[in-house]
Amino acid sequence: MITTNSTIFNATDLVLEIDQATIERVWLLSQTASNPSSRWQNYLNQVALAVFLPWLQAEEDATAKTQWQQEQQNAVWEVVNGTAIAINNANLVLIPSEADDLEELRVPQEWIDLPNWKADYYLAVQVNVDDAYVRVWGYATHQQLKQGSFNHSDRTYSLTDEELIGDLNALWVARALCPNEATQAVIEPLKELSPVQANNLIERLGNPAQLLPRLAVPFATWGALLQNPSWCRRLVATRRGLPTTTPILHWLKQGLSDLSTEFGWRQIEVTLRAEGAKAATSDAVIPAVGLAKKLAIANQPYELKILPLPEVGAWRFELCCLTPGCMIPAGFKLKLLTCELQDFDGNEDQATEAVAQLALEVDLDPGESLLWQVEPTPDNYQQEILQF
Repeated sequence: MITTNSTIFNATDLVLEIDQATIERVWLLSQTASNPSSRWQNYLNQVALAVFLPWLQAEEDATAKTQWQQEQQNAVWEVVNGTAIAINNANLVLIPSEADDLEELRVPQEWIDLPNWKADYYLAVQVNVDDAYVRVWGYATHQQLKQGSFNHSDRTYSLTDEELIGDLNALWVARALCPNEATQAVIEPLKELSPVQANNLIERLGNPAQLLPRLAVPFATWGALLQNPSWCRRLVATRRGLPTTTPILHWLKQGLSDLSTEFGWRQIEVTLRAEGAKAATSDAVIPAVGLAKKLAIANQPYELKILPLPEVGAWRFELCCLTPGCMIPAGFKLKLLTCELQDFDGNEDQATEAVAQLALEVDLDPGESLLWQVEPTPDNYQQEILQF
């Protein structure tokens, strides 16, 4: 054992320093949470991530990155402890705690029993801000935790310190020697919620006075809500008193806001030929105001446009490459989904050969919402509900 600042560490512990600049920066970032408990949870996770990820990238896996985009990860921290990290062909979850008692690792049920959340390895992380260190003192696989103790009161799976693997180096050795070793138990999918059920839950659990929404309803119901990224973000936005949709029509009528700039949208002036609209037959040129967002896809700059058409409620989505002479490669896809992530007739345009643009036209009722997707996925893509 070694001793630092009167703290005793095991020789196998990974101990990383926290600098003061990180403490101050992360504290400010954590203040968007809806209540003190969520803010502290956000803070501990951000500290653990800010210290551990650079070490991981420098020492073990240069490709390591957060599994989710910042917006989604922030939403998760509002309601569930833990941070997902993707490494080469595997996933890690950091489970931070400020507790001095290191007798067990407790992992929220969501990280074990949600099929699209489960990881390969779960790291026990102690965050001590006062003494400025982050300590990784053990880890376990998904299989091990699934076979561990389940605590019904707080819906966590736990293993004692004696059941954990204490040396993080063993993880890298195991992956090098046995890259195909089974680490995950089989998990049954959860029954999907209807949009009506989801909306009712978001209204009910969106009250920030509900300090532990994850324990307020049965896990099958809660998990089905949480595993839908769109619903998860709407829930958290509601808890924080923020808009839950991107108000496209409002922005076009009233002008852009700080929120639109934050989301990357800007207003554009365009001219449309009436023949491009479904109900028009002439070649007249029609002036229009639309919205555009720059995207980076496969190291190339692209632009997504949303344009109103002459028909009331008709809209055109366009994707084009911004590099002069660039064509959209075969296989690229522009896709629209309902806010429940459902397909509908005519909701995608795929390039079967190199094309100048991909385009979709839709008719929407007032207040109706859509989500857009592009394949391959743009850098820093975040799902957003576009309300018309």
